[in-house]
Amino acid sequence: MRKMYAISTGMAALAVVAATAFTAHAESGAPAARTAAHSRTAALPSGYQIVKLPNANVPNFQRRVVYCPSGKYVLGGGGEAQGNGAILVGSFPTDDGRGWIALGRQIGYNDVGISVYAICAS
Repeated sequence: MRKMYAISTGMAALAVVAATAFTAHAESGAPAARTAAHSRTAALPSGYQIVKLPNANVPNFQRRVVYCPSGKYVLGGGGEAQGNGAILVGSFPTDDGRGWIALGRQIGYNDVGISVYAICAS
């Protein structure tokens, strides 16, 4: 629980900083839409890239893994289970920090559609 609290606090602080920066730019006369787009772009880490492993049917509980391009590491990721009664069972980084794993199951079927996404950066 302590680790989750620290992450939540960090995200709240980041939101406050981002909101403060946006307000400061918006009040200086810059168009709000352009300022918001600039703030999002400026906040991205070096080499930011989203990598996707498109949906494919695999046996229930089989892991699907997507890897970041060479020289990049995973910052986060996710998965999607598709189908009637499909459930995403797991979504987590690879042990080496270079990819993302997702797995699922579909109630009443032997296979499930799984997509996997990784957020990568240098």
